[in-house]
Amino acid sequence: MLHDPVKSSEIFTAFPRFLDIPGMIEQDFNLMFDRRPSRPGSKCWIHNRSGKWMDSDMSSMMVLVHLLPPSTQGRKRPGKLSARQASEHLVKFLKTGTSIQGHLDSIMESRQPYLLAVGTQRSVIHKYFIVIDKHAIPCKSPDCLACIDELFKAHFAFGTSYNQDLMNVYNFLQTTIYEIDVENTKVNPRVAELRARMLN
Repeated sequence: MLHDPVKSSEIFTAFPRFLDIPGMIEQDFNLMFDRRPSRPGSKCWIHNRSGKWMDSDMSSMMVLVHLLPPSTQGRKRPGKLSARQASEHLVKFLKTGTSIQGHLDSIMESRQPYLLAVGTQRSVIHKYFIVIDKHAIPCKSPDCLACIDELFKAHFAFGTSYNQDLMNVYNFLQTTIYEIDVENTKVNPRVAELRARMLN
């Protein structure tokens, strides 16, 4: 279904449990890569070697966005993404009480998966969803980095490509943190440099 443009649009009709049972994305990812489920409460994607610089908030992801600027390929006006632009590619905020369905209905174009953070304010988030194909999939954990983990895995579970502006960030996570297709993935020199520094 994932590789058929017509059938892939019906995936949530065929498998509606993705929309109401948290944790199914990680289950599919683990089956795809023959990995054991993570321990409860653990951030399985953060290896011991990287745990020193990954903390429990979104700031470490924003550091990656600044260290690994967007690819200029396919962009009309190449340039570095601002922190605000980068964060909106990764996470969109919705105030508690605002209709999630209204947010989904307002999407005018097909976007890559992103996180929808619902809370009373940006610093107080109560629930995260992964938005893909105008559907909101509940995240298993309220922890933002655990949700980034789930967002990354959703690309594999649903066969979607990375957001072009975050390609370097996702390639870094893929090859350095998750160690997927390391030898076969062509990465930006900045990604290769940061990866080498982390692993040495």
